[in-house]
Amino acid sequence: MRYNRPGLDIASHILLIIGCALFFLPVWIAFSASTHEMGDLYSNVAPVWIGEAGLDNYRHLLKDPVSSLGADVMTLLFNSMVMALGIAIGKIIISVMAAYAIVFFEFRFRKLCFWLIFITLMLPVEVRILPTFKVVADLNMLDSYAGLILPLIASATATFLLRQFYLTIPAELVEAARIDGAGPWRFLKDILLPLSKTNIAALFVIMFIYGWNQYLWPLLITTDADYLTIVVSLKRMLTSGDGLVPWQDVTATTLLAMGPPVLVILFMQRYFIKGLVDTEK
Repeated sequence: MRYNRPGLDIASHILLIIGCALFFLPVWIAFSASTHEMGDLYSNVAPVWIGEAGLDNYRHLLKDPVSSLGADVMTLLFNSMVMALGIAIGKIIISVMAAYAIVFFEFRFRKLCFWLIFITLMLPVEVRILPTFKVVADLNMLDSYAGLILPLIASATATFLLRQFYLTIPAELVEAARIDGAGPWRFLKDILLPLSKTNIAALFVIMFIYGWNQYLWPLLITTDADYLTIVVSLKRMLTSGDGLVPWQDVTATTLLAMGPPVLVILFMQRYFIKGLVDTEK
């Protein structure tokens, strides 16, 4: 129901503008701080306008290695991108195949397999991190992309959500595909995946952000600067020993770290919302 009251529209827009300003204010302060020299940030109050350094701090971070990290920010962004894409794509592939098998195939212990997958929801990474680290270390996957991705590549949540969606597929559609001669692979490729593309898109956004924001696992298994991720590096940049924290570099790196997740949400916003609320097939 929509109310056609001019006063209410004005009030709602004012509240919306105030809310947007409150959310954007910290981002703007971080951006203005990233455009100042280090001396300016320690000699004055927090700046609220663009400094004389401009975008030089960003060029420096993307081109030259950061002294406290041993790697440039472009390398950190690349490592985070590889990890986030590997986790998101891997989770979706495994979840689609697992949900497809559980819903459309008859085999012994099918329900037991589902509940075993479902129970892993009670075991987050933090609970099983020590045995997982031991396995990864024994397989010589420390300081590697495989070590960053593989332990986080399975998702009970995505499997459960796709299973619930597949259960709503009409039996008549499955029977019609069989009559037309569609085998299991063709049914999956030509019918099931197109029907679930919005759900997969929504899961991709969620899993990409999950992989991008990972902190504990990359912190534990990476000591080589070539495999550091952007989130882990932010904490290390704040540890400057007895020296002053380079806030202009920290804020610039933070804004650069926000870029890829924001772009993914902007480009996939329509599919993301539709995948969460649309149940029509």
